[in-house]
Amino acid sequence: MSDPTTGLDRRALIRLTAKAAAASAAVMAGGTFAGPAHAAAAVPSAPLPSPVPGDLSGMPRSLALSVPRRVGRDAPLPPLPDQLADGRISPPSRRVPYARSAPGSRTAVTVDVPTSLPFTFNRGGYRILPGLPEALRPWRNRPTPWDGVSPNSTNQFLDAEGVVQFRAARDQPGYDHPVTQIQFGLGCVTSYRNETDAHRRSVFLLRAEAQAKRLIDRRVEARGAWYFPYPFDWRNDQHPGVAYQAPWYSGMAQGEAISLFVQLAQLDGVDAQKRELYLQAADAAFASLLRGDDGSPWAVNKDASGYLWIQEYPGASPGTGDFTYNGMIFAMFGLWDYYTATGNELAAQLYDGGCTTLARYFPLLRNTRWHSYYCQSHRVPTPSYHQHHIDLYRQLHWQTGSADFAAHTDTLVDDFPGSIGEAGGTVAFAAGTHSLYRLDTAAEGKWSPSKEDAQLEVRKVTFARATQAPVAVRRRIQGRGVYYLISAGAYEGWWVGETWPTVFLRGEYLTYGYHHQRTVTFPGGDQEVDVYRFTEDGADASIRTVSFAAPSNAPTNVRAVVNGRPMFRITAGGLAGYWVAATSVTADSRPGTPPV
Repeated sequence: MSDPTTGLDRRALIRLTAKAAAASAAVMAGGTFAGPAHAAAAVPSAPLPSPVPGDLSGMPRSLALSVPRRVGRDAPLPPLPDQLADGRISPPSRRVPYARSAPGSRTAVTVDVPTSLPFTFNRGGYRILPGLPEALRPWRNRPTPWDGVSPNSTNQFLDAEGVVQFRAARDQPGYDHPVTQIQFGLGCVTSYRNETDAHRRSVFLLRAEAQAKRLIDRRVEARGAWYFPYPFDWRNDQHPGVAYQAPWYSGMAQGEAISLFVQLAQLDGVDAQKRELYLQAADAAFASLLRGDDGSPWAVNKDASGYLWIQEYPGASPGTGDFTYNGMIFAMFGLWDYYTATGNELAAQLYDGGCTTLARYFPLLRNTRWHSYYCQSHRVPTPSYHQHHIDLYRQLHWQTGSADFAAHTDTLVDDFPGSIGEAGGTVAFAAGTHSLYRLDTAAEGKWSPSKEDAQLEVRKVTFARATQAPVAVRRRIQGRGVYYLISAGAYEGWWVGETWPTVFLRGEYLTYGYHHQRTVTFPGGDQEVDVYRFTEDGADASIRTVSFAAPSNAPTNVRAVVNGRPMFRITAGGLAGYWVAATSVTADSRPGTPPV
């Protein structure tokens, strides 16, 4: 970064007029507002400091510039998506042509094994970078909990061989469901890695191997590859054209199966014979991604513009499919696993093509200031998948180092932020008049497609002093900005809009580490920008105003919502350790993989 100590118009260090104790004393007793308000009764408690010269729009600096510790958190990771949600399952109308014999040797000559890409496609130069830390590798964030090692729910249960079965209801028959089995197995692999108890480790490994065995035993061999069939008919009424007769196949399952087989082969508890079998299965599953839609079965094609797709839901004719985003990325994690295990260049080229597609079509995935779209074919905004898109694009950034995937993650977070968690938080109100709203929502303030956050009532309240209130929800309101749902006190059930520095959630939330360094650019033209350094305990801060004649760069590796504002933390140079509002700088969004 350019030297911020030379020729800068900056403020001296500001020592806050009140420490955290003063602020915490003002938090409402019994969850009610802490200051007098017109239009409603409020139960007073210890008052907050009165506005003094230099306060920010009626907000004492003791609130505006302090960041309570131990309250921030990343957005909770949602449960894995249900591939068959919103669909109807029925008994198979056709026989599944399962392989009739055990697999041969991995080194045996097999007829028609593909050894080249299925077709040419657009590639932007994305590369898998080496050295990704263990915790950031695919599926490491999805361990199977010990109390989930033997599922028995409405839709899932274990059969006599310890394999997950999917059923439409408890009184309905169960079926093999490749994606469910694979994801359960991968979760057990992660738990095996993390677990220290010997008995639990053995159970996790037993479950993971049972899923892999079922996939291998009930494979379909075709076109020199192994395919993992869905042995039931299925129709998705919300997605016209997504209707299948058994057996049908999914590129999501084909790619995820590669991950399961590769990761099992890497475990210390797997013997040499099984390791060889799993590597053979990974090879055969990978081969399915080298077969295009010029034959059957298939899971890979390209669109009319030459972009590669691994189709979660292949279409009935060449060049078609649902063009589903999340299923493609999950499948690409299999390419990541296969390349890192084998160095196979075809896997790297397919991965590059997949990244190129996802970068090119991000504007179609995005639904500005709302839930992102599930797929290209139907463009249905899907709340349950938006947080998955955030997590998946973030992982693409980790794997490639490409700044565009980091920028896409930032955009999705701002469009519809993740939850602040069950503990909720505390919102600070500046002295003055605020608008509160009653909105038509589902239970717990969740969005409802039939209610659409319609405004039911509005009221104005005025506080003579800055005050605070507990909130349970921070989320985007349809057609509006980000709002908070007050959870206790005189205004319980009312919503208020986020506007720094007059109304904001105290603390650091939705913290995202980039892993790879990014660059933010301060504007030129001597435009003033405030930067903030918070003390270790969060009770104090220094603020500087910097300006540059020409645009100036600074490195960053973290973005978070700090006191209601998206901010970047600067990691080096004269402003190392300072935070800057995302709206004050421009973050890099260049595509492609940086040099190693």
